Formats: sequence, structure tokens, C-alpha cells
Amino acid sequence: MPLVRHNRGWVIVVSFIVAFLLTTIPLPGWLADWRPAWVAMMVIYWCVVLPERVGVAIAWILGLLLDVSTGALLGQNALGLAVIAYLTLRLHKQIRIFPPIQQSILVCFYLLLLQFFSLWIRGIIGVPPQHWTFWAPVLSSVLLWPIFFVIMRGIRHKYNVF
Repeated sequence: MPLVRHNRGWVIVVSFIVAFLLTTIPLPGWLADWRPAWVAMMVIYWCVVLPERVGVAIAWILGLLLDVSTGALLGQNALGLAVIAYLTLRLHKQIRIFPPIQQSILVCFYLLLLQFFSLWIRGIIGVPPQHWTFWAPVLSSVLLWPIFFVIMRGIRHKYNVF
């Protein structure tokens, strides 16, 4: 079996850096509640298209970095992103054949699962969400997924990431 040389790993790293920047950039109060789950969307994307390069361990580390950068309880996002990565890796062959609109339904399920983990942990520490906009990132992410997927696919093809 020939040794496969992975190239363009920097594109994956830069995409996660951009996702972190989009997650932490200040937004006006009315728009902040609707911020898409950029890091989670990026984890889902790379787990679908390159499951041998982005997996549960990377999702866990990204989740810890997300916890630190957003001030969340340490491990809150790490647990959610690791579970999402695991589920995505289990179904990546099926997800790949879906058009982006149908993928949005699965992304909705994954992001709802992420929000339920957050809700569960917030309930344990006694800080429940105060408003229905707690669920807004799921809706904005699902609406953006088809566009996000097409843009990321274009970037992946432009830089020949495999």
C-alpha cells in the first residue's frame, strides 16, 4: 500500500482559526444571540469530507479552546463537539451523498444536541438560559449551512485539500 501524503493541512488549521475569529468577534446585542455555531459547523464539515484527518480528538481540543475563548465551563463545548464529531464520523459516507439542503437537517440535529449539552450543563451549575434566543444559533447555522458547505467545498477544491 503506497504511503499517502497529506497536503495542505494549513487550510484546515486556517479554517478553524477563522471559525474561532467569527465566534469571538463582537456583535451588536440583537445580533449576538443569532451568531452561528461556526466551530461546530467547521468540525462537521471537515469530519464529513476528511474523516481520516479531523476526528474526535481534534474536536475535543477545539472544544476546550472554545471553552477558554468564550468563558464557558471547561469541557462544556469539548463534550458537545466530541460527540458531534463521533456521530458525524459514524455517518460521514451517508452525509456525503446528501445535497447541502438535506445535510442541513442533520446539522440541525447535531447543533440541537450541542445546545442540549449546553442546557444540561447550565442546569447542573444553576445558570439556565433566560430567553428563547438560546436556540437561535441552531436556526442561524442551519440556514447558513448550504452556503457554508458550498464555500468550504470551493476552498477545499481550490487548494486541493485531500
